[in-house]
Amino acid sequence: MEEAEKELERRSKFLNSLIEKKKAIEEQQEEEQHESLNVHVRATDMPLPLQNHAFHCARLHLHSFPPGNKLDTKRLALALKKEFDSSYGPAWHCIVGTSFGSYVTHSLGGFLYFSIDKFYILLFKTAVEPLDH
Repeated sequence: MEEAEKELERRSKFLNSLIEKKKAIEEQQEEEQHESLNVHVRATDMPLPLQNHAFHCARLHLHSFPPGNKLDTKRLALALKKEFDSSYGPAWHCIVGTSFGSYVTHSLGGFLYFSIDKFYILLFKTAVEPLDH
C-alpha cells in the first residue's frame, strides 16, 4: 500500500510540473504576441486574465481588417464592449482612437487603458443598479 501511495505522489508531482511548464510556455507566447503588436499597458487595475482576453480580442479584430484599409475604431470598440458584456456581465464601455481624453469612474478591477501600435483603447466597467419601481 505504501508503494502505491509513493507512486501516486510521484505521478502527481510529475503532472504538476507539466502543468507549470505549459503555463510558463503560454505566458511567454502571450508576451511575445504582445511585443509583436506593440501592446503597451498604460494603466490598469484589471486582473491579468481579463487583460489578456482584451488583448486577444483586440488582436483578432485588428487582424480581421484587410491590410491597407483604415481601422474602423467604432467597430473595434463595439466588439470589445460586446465581448466583455457577454463574458463578464454588463456594463462595459470602450473608447478606441489615436487621440482622446477621458476621466471615468469604474468598478474595482474593471479598468484597462492600453495601446496597440498607434491605437489607444480604454475599456472599463461601471456598476449597474436596478431601477426602483
